[in-house]
Amino acid sequence: MDITIILGLFLGIGGIILGHILDSGHVASLVQGTAAVIVFGGTFGAVLVSCTFVEIREAFRLLKYTLITPTDSRPAIALEIVEASRLARQDSILSLEKRLARFSDPFMKTVFRFVIDGVEQNTIRELFENEIHLEEDKQLGAAKVFADAGGFSPTIGIIGAVLGLIHVMENLTDTSKLGSGIAVAFVATVYGVGSANLIFLPLANRIKRRIKDRSKTKDMILVGALSVINGLNPYIIEEKLKSYFEASAE
Repeated sequence: MDITIILGLFLGIGGIILGHILDSGHVASLVQGTAAVIVFGGTFGAVLVSCTFVEIREAFRLLKYTLITPTDSRPAIALEIVEASRLARQDSILSLEKRLARFSDPFMKTVFRFVIDGVEQNTIRELFENEIHLEEDKQLGAAKVFADAGGFSPTIGIIGAVLGLIHVMENLTDTSKLGSGIAVAFVATVYGVGSANLIFLPLANRIKRRIKDRSKTKDMILVGALSVINGLNPYIIEEKLKSYFEASAE
C-alpha cells in the first residue's frame, strides 16, 4: 500500500480525534452506532440508486488496485521497449517473439503481439488508442462511485442530525433521553462531513490519478511499439519515452 494513503488517513482522522481529546472530549463520545447506521447506510443506499452494479463492482476493483498495486514503473517499461528495439534492429521484428513472454506489462505483451504478427501500424494505433480511451472512460465512471459517496454523505449526515433533534423534541419531558438524541444529531454530522472529506473524496481523487497514470503508461507503450515498427534508432526511442516519466517526476 502507498505509505502516503496510510499517513494521510492517520493524520486526518488522528488529528480530529486528538483535537477532540485536547478539548477535554472523550473518544467514546464519537462512537455512535445509530449515527453510523444513518450516515453510512443512507450514503451507500444513495450510491446504489445513483450508480449501476457494474460501476460499483469496478469501483471496488479499482480501489484494491490503487491501494495494493505499486505505481506504474514507466522507466522500467521504457527500458524494456528500448531493449526490444535494439533486438529488432539487430535481427528482425520477428525475433521479439522469444522476448514477448518476458515483458512485465500485460498491455505491452498484447501490443507487441500485433507488432510481431505484422499488423499495419495505422491499424495498431487506431485499435489501441480507442481501447485506451474507452477503458479510461469506463474506469473514470467507476471512480465516480466514491465521488458520489463523498457528495451524498454530508447531506445524509444533516438528515441524521435532524432525526436526532426530532428525537430530542419528542422527549423534552424525559431528560434521560435528551443526551442520546443530541449525540446522534452532532455525531451524524461529523460522520457525514468527515467521511466525505477524509475518505470518499480523497480516494476518488487518488483513483482518478492512478487511472490517468495507467493511460499514460499505455500511451507510452503504444508510442514505443510504433517506433519499433518504423525502425527508429533505440536512442531516439529512449528520448521519446523519457518524456512520459521525467515530466511526471518534476
